[in-house]
Amino acid sequence: MCGIVGYVGRQKAASIMLEGLKRLEYRGYDSAGLAVLQDGDVALLRTTGRVAGLAKLASGKKLTGTTGISHTRWATHGGVTEANAHPHRSSDGRILLVHNGVIENYAAIKKFLLTKGYTFTSETDTEVLANLIAYHYAKEPASAETSRFLEAVRKTLLHVEGTYGIAVLSPAHPDELVAARKGSPLILGVGDQENLIASDVSALISRTQNVVYLKDGELVHLTPSGFTLSTLDLADVHPVIDTVTWSVDEAELGDHAHFMLKEIFEQPVALENAMRGRFAADGSTANFGGLNLSPADFRQIDRFVFTSCGTGWHACLVAEHLIERYARIPVEVDYASEFRYRNAPLDRDALFFVISQSGETIDTLAALREAKRKGYKCMAICNVVGSTIAREADGGIYQHAGPEIGVASTKAFTSQLLIAAMFALYVARMRDLSFADGVQYVAGLKAVPGLARRALAQAPRIQEIATRYAKYNDFLFLGRLDLFPIALEGALKLKEISYIHAEGYPAAEMKHGPIALISDQCPSVFFVPKGELFNKVVSSMQEIKARKGPIIAIVPEGLELPDGLADEIIPIPDCHEAALPILATIPVQLLSYYIAVARGCDVDKPRNLAKSVTVE
Repeated sequence: MCGIVGYVGRQKAASIMLEGLKRLEYRGYDSAGLAVLQDGDVALLRTTGRVAGLAKLASGKKLTGTTGISHTRWATHGGVTEANAHPHRSSDGRILLVHNGVIENYAAIKKFLLTKGYTFTSETDTEVLANLIAYHYAKEPASAETSRFLEAVRKTLLHVEGTYGIAVLSPAHPDELVAARKGSPLILGVGDQENLIASDVSALISRTQNVVYLKDGELVHLTPSGFTLSTLDLADVHPVIDTVTWSVDEAELGDHAHFMLKEIFEQPVALENAMRGRFAADGSTANFGGLNLSPADFRQIDRFVFTSCGTGWHACLVAEHLIERYARIPVEVDYASEFRYRNAPLDRDALFFVISQSGETIDTLAALREAKRKGYKCMAICNVVGSTIAREADGGIYQHAGPEIGVASTKAFTSQLLIAAMFALYVARMRDLSFADGVQYVAGLKAVPGLARRALAQAPRIQEIATRYAKYNDFLFLGRLDLFPIALEGALKLKEISYIHAEGYPAAEMKHGPIALISDQCPSVFFVPKGELFNKVVSSMQEIKARKGPIIAIVPEGLELPDGLADEIIPIPDCHEAALPILATIPVQLLSYYIAVARGCDVDKPRNLAKSVTVE
C-alpha cells in the first residue's frame, strides 16, 4: 500500500527517490516525504497530498546528499497530517525511518519509551519504531561502532509484533542504510556503486534490473559499494540476485491518458503471453510446468479450494464454474480475508489455490500460510515473479501479464480468467473430457486475443454510451452462472474509479429483493448468454423494462433481443463458452473507465484505494 524508496550511492539521492516515488503513486497514498543526509545533518521534507507537492518542496532546497529514504503513506494509525507523514525521526535526532505495515504492540513500546525520556509528535506506530531503534542505539557500546547501527535495528525488531517493511538511516552513518521486512514487501536493487531499497520493482528499474527479493525476517545493510544480508538471529543469508525481465518503458503511460486505459488495450498481448508455450503439441489440452504435481496426483484430488480478495475473488468464482462444468470436480471459493479465521473443514485430498496479481496481498498470503500449516498443497496464480506468494506456494502459474500500474485491475483479471479456463481444461482432460472436445476447447482459447481486439474496437461506441450514463448514481450488473462473477467485477470497477454505487447480482435474484431499487434513475447492465438461459435473462430484462429501468445489454454477436428491450446494446464477438467471461469483461472495463472520466474522477488514483493491500 504505502511506498518506500531508499538510496545510497554517489548520485544525488533526492531526485532518484522522487522519480521512484512517482512510479509508486499507483499504489495509493495520502502524504509523502523524504530525508536526505548531507553536511552531517538531515534534510527532512514532508507534506500531505501528492508526490508533486513533495517535489515542489524539494525544488526550493539544495539537496546534494547521496543517502536518503522516502515514502508515500496510506494512513492506518493517525489521520492525514504532515506530522503523521514519513519519514519519522527519533526525538534524539539519531534515527530516521520509513515504514510500511502495522506494529501491533506499539502502545506498550510507547509507554516504555516515555519512561526513558523519549517524546512523540505524531499519532503513528512508526514513530515508536524510530525511538526504539534510538534507544537500542544509545545502549550499544562504542567499541562496536562499525555494527552499532545495524545491531540497534536488529534488537528493536526482536521486540516488535506485527508487520513491517522498513528503511532506516542515521546521521552518524552517512553512507549506510538498513532495511528489513516481515509481511510487507521490500526489494533490494543492486547497482553500480549504488544500492537501492524499494517496496516495488517499478521504483528500481530506471536504475537497475538486478534485484534481491527480501524474505520475512531478513535485514539488509547497504553501502554504495555493496550489501550484506542476514536474519534477525544473526545467520548470514546468501543473496539470490534476480533479473527483472520487463523494461521501464512498460511502466510508462505512452500515448494513453491513464494507465487503466493503457492496460485495457494491452489485454490481447497479455492474453497471448498467458497462453504462450502452454498448449500440448496435439492441441487437445494445456500444459503447466510449475504445478509440481503429476497427472496421477491430480487424479487423487477430490476438491479444489480457491481463495483471493477483490477482483481476484471474482476470478476464483469463474474458475469454480469452469472446473465444475468441464472437469466435474467440486470447487469451493472463499474470501482470503475470512478463510484464516473461520476454521473451515477441508477434504483430505483437497488442493488449495490462491490468486494474487501482486503476490503480496497480506490476506491472501495469510490464507496460503494457514492452508500450508494444515498440511495442504498450495498453488498460486500470480503475476509478479519473486513475490512472497510465488515463493511460498508449492507450485503455481505465472500470468506474464506485465506490470499493471492502474489500481483497478484489468489485464491481470482477464489473464487470470484465461488461466482458469486453461486449468479447467488441463484437469478435465485428465478426467473424462474427450480428445475432440479438448481440441475444440483449445481452438476457442487460442482465438481469444484476436477476439479481444475486436471487443476493444467497440471503445468509441462505449464511450458515447458512458457519456449518456455518467449522470446516474446507482447501477445494477446482472448475469447468470459464469457471467455472474463478471457482473460482480463490473460493479466493482464502477465503484472503484467513479464512486458510483453499483451492485452485482445473479440475474434471477433480481426479483428477490433488488428489484425494489429499479427506477428510471437506476440503469441495469445485463450480460446476455446464448443457450438455455437466454429466455430466462430476457424475462428478467422485461421485468426491469416494465418498471422503466434503463438497460445496457452486452450480447454475443448474432444473438437477437426483442425489439426495444434494451436501451443500449454492446455486441461482443461470439466465442467458445469458456472464453465468454473474458470477452464479456472488456465492455464493462471500458464503460467504467469512460464514466469515471466523464465524471472528472482521478482514474489511476481512486480515493481511499491502494493497488496492493499489504496490511490486514
